[in-house]
Amino acid sequence: MKIQIDDMASFGLALRAARRASQLRLDDLAAFAGVSKQFVSDAEHGKPTLQMGLVFKLLEQIGAHLQLDLPEAAVQEMQRLQAAGGVKPYQRRAPAAAADDAQG
Repeated sequence: MKIQIDDMASFGLALRAARRASQLRLDDLAAFAGVSKQFVSDAEHGKPTLQMGLVFKLLEQIGAHLQLDLPEAAVQEMQRLQAAGGVKPYQRRAPAAAADDAQG
């Protein structure tokens, strides 16, 4: 079933409902997803600053998927970007001190 998520509180409520329907304890979901119990608790309580990569791990473990309902113009732009090879994956930059040492 698809539901509309308009904020982190509604996301957290949906996550908790899916976890309980799967008969998973909070700590078990955390262990299966490779995140902390605090992260799962924060997610279920609608913390507004969650790491998306970890959210995807939780969703995978409960069998849920994230979908976006994009405007048509955005879909066309996304298709153009995909045809051009997409975007470069995020890579962390080296800390400033390490970069300075490498130059020195």
